[in-house]
Amino acid sequence: MFAFELTEHLSRFSEFSFHVFANRCREGKRVSKFYKIPIIPFPRWLRPISFAWFTKQAIEKIGFDLIHSHTWLYEFDFLTHHGLPHATWIKNVRKKRPSLFDRAVSSIESKGVQNDRQPVIMPVSDMGKVELQKAFNIPENRLRVIHPGISVRRFLDKDKGHCRREIRNRHRLKSEDVVALFVGMNFPLKGLDRIMRSISEFTCQGTKHPALKLLVVGKGDIKKYSSMAKDLGIDKRVVFAGERKAVENYFLASDFFVLMSHMDSFGIVVLEAMVSGLPVLISDTVGAKDVIDQGGNGYIIENDNYMQAMDTALEAMMQPTLRRKYGSAARKVALQYDWKQIAEQVADLYRKWLILRAAACQ
Repeated sequence: MFAFELTEHLSRFSEFSFHVFANRCREGKRVSKFYKIPIIPFPRWLRPISFAWFTKQAIEKIGFDLIHSHTWLYEFDFLTHHGLPHATWIKNVRKKRPSLFDRAVSSIESKGVQNDRQPVIMPVSDMGKVELQKAFNIPENRLRVIHPGISVRRFLDKDKGHCRREIRNRHRLKSEDVVALFVGMNFPLKGLDRIMRSISEFTCQGTKHPALKLLVVGKGDIKKYSSMAKDLGIDKRVVFAGERKAVENYFLASDFFVLMSHMDSFGIVVLEAMVSGLPVLISDTVGAKDVIDQGGNGYIIENDNYMQAMDTALEAMMQPTLRRKYGSAARKVALQYDWKQIAEQVADLYRKWLILRAAACQ
């Protein structure tokens, strides 16, 4: 989605013409040409190697002024790095021994980041930047953090009052309920268990703050987490909505957003919550903490002491005046992250790079 939205918006600049190389591609309106790159699907470790090799051959055959990659390739001029270095992810997050696939990915990533073209690396958060510097010792002048964007109009064009009534009626939530929203497709990684434990602790196993409810949107093991909610004494205040296409309606129907990921390179859902006017509570291992003003538009929860920190944050979220104040501040920040503005930042980097290249060739 990041690559698609960014390329579509960059294509609006008449000075650029974009050609997309991919194994699969969502059809856009503005890309000049799409090239389908084959992969060798089996064994699995050959997938990244074959894609990188076939892409390299195709690019060299045609020739381009600038190569911007969003995945593991051997050569490029710009790389939007969407996560952590692969070896770091496997060791620190997945906590497993690297497979042949992992070793192949790490090898291509290392060669690409350190290729002779001296590429500009664009991590999506400061957290990603730090990990890339640790892994590859990249000079500061070749690093530029570019946060993801969002489609602001998706949220601003909605009737908040209608969404609030419709969603709350659908899930039997009262108008006076204080609804905490969680959105995620990987419940364990996104820390849903920690959110539920924090709510249980804050409500004294469901006996206090009866207005506080948790609305869970996304695909996961609902049976397991429903059982956990019951054991924690909060089963009456946790609603599992499942997967939803019009997820923006759920943001607009809620009162604040919470995400306690164990590791998240950014977390676009945080910006989506903010543009919906929601204060956000996120763990300090979510890259979107870059856009959070602690106690101004939300809270960054330290993992080492998350129960106590969540208790303080939830106490603040139970106060309507503070929620409105934080939510208004959050929206002002998020409005700066429309895809148009993100595309302008990247286009400016392209222009500067092309000028420097032209000067070097004279």
